[in-house]
Amino acid sequence: MATETTSVGSRRAVLPLCWAAVLLDGFDLVVLGTVIPVLLKAKVFGLTPPTATAIATTGLIGMTIGAMTIGTVTDYLGRRKVMIFAVAVFSIFTIAVAFSTSVFTFGLYRFLAGLGLGGCLPTAITLVTEFARKGKASSAATTVMTGYHVGAVLTAILGLLVLGNGHGWEWMFVIGGVPGLILAPLMWRFLPESEVFLEQKTHARTAEGRAARAQNPVVGLFRDGLARPTLAFWAASFLGLILVYGLNTWLPQLMVTAGYDLKVGLGLLLILNIGAIIGLIIAGQVANRIGVRAAALAWFAVAAALLVVLSIKMPSLPLYAVVLATGTFVFSAQVLIYAFVGQVYPAARRATGLGWTAGVGRIGAIVGPIIIGALLAGDRGYPWGFYVFAGVAALAVVMVLIVGHPRDVVDEEIAEHETIVAH
Repeated sequence: MATETTSVGSRRAVLPLCWAAVLLDGFDLVVLGTVIPVLLKAKVFGLTPPTATAIATTGLIGMTIGAMTIGTVTDYLGRRKVMIFAVAVFSIFTIAVAFSTSVFTFGLYRFLAGLGLGGCLPTAITLVTEFARKGKASSAATTVMTGYHVGAVLTAILGLLVLGNGHGWEWMFVIGGVPGLILAPLMWRFLPESEVFLEQKTHARTAEGRAARAQNPVVGLFRDGLARPTLAFWAASFLGLILVYGLNTWLPQLMVTAGYDLKVGLGLLLILNIGAIIGLIIAGQVANRIGVRAAALAWFAVAAALLVVLSIKMPSLPLYAVVLATGTFVFSAQVLIYAFVGQVYPAARRATGLGWTAGVGRIGAIVGPIIIGALLAGDRGYPWGFYVFAGVAALAVVMVLIVGHPRDVVDEEIAEHETIVAH
């Protein structure tokens, strides 16, 4: 068996610490949506809907760059240092948003916070994947991602408590940033470095290892039969985040357009994210049993069918049930892509692979709300918004099929590590 501790920290601390970091990412998913109505109503910094959209896009661009660059750096410097750095950067600049003096500084701080946030997700998934027990990599990845939607739910509740009681919008960012300043020192004390990475680093000191290490890890995503899976993973992540951000941004308005009350639409958004948490718990266990590729195919296919069903007007009770089921399948389908990526790339390229998959996916996070916003502007939001979502999910099924059956390397690395430790 593997040793209980590595050079610093404990194996038992990996999942809770990474889960907490991903929860902060979930905070960011919802926080801007909660404060924008307040900023627009009070005309803070002269904010208008177009400038608010620009600020939201700026943060997502920061996340895209952060995921790609920090994910790549992780394969050089190690998971632990990069994770701590990413959490600290996000936390500092999230608090800085509360002290913005103009639209420019607001957008700048959101961009810089996005750089840190973008690096949190791929690094967290890499760590929990590499510390997972043999055969449990899929459920480790989906479990850590429950933090994302728990964060979204808690932030929506926080918005009601803070903004609903007349407190300033600045408090949302202060409250959201302070936990990261507490989390970073805890990570420094308790988060261990990946044992798989440390073994890879030892191997890199050999002549063969130095030659492999000299290769650009991004170029390595297209070597050794990985070119097709890499491009298919990028496309699937792009499509998956169109669904995640498109639904989280526009579901209430789509339902209002369909003739439902606004309170019903807002309640459905909460139900959607509760379904996401349930789905992540179930999806990981299913993926462990039938394989992550088969699970991803099934999840995207069921998501496509449920999104078509949402285009049909129905009473409140079945509507809530369908939205809960939609959240269960849509969001965990996206996370199964991350789990699949983590199991396909070798350790030397794993964080790079996850970072670029998440980074390209963030482009979908920008595109999704724009597409549905355009349909709503043209009075075609309902039912066509759900038809578009269903088509996106169906395309994601095709992308997972294109990935094929690449070799699963995670369990082999874990088994090899445990053999080394046992001897």
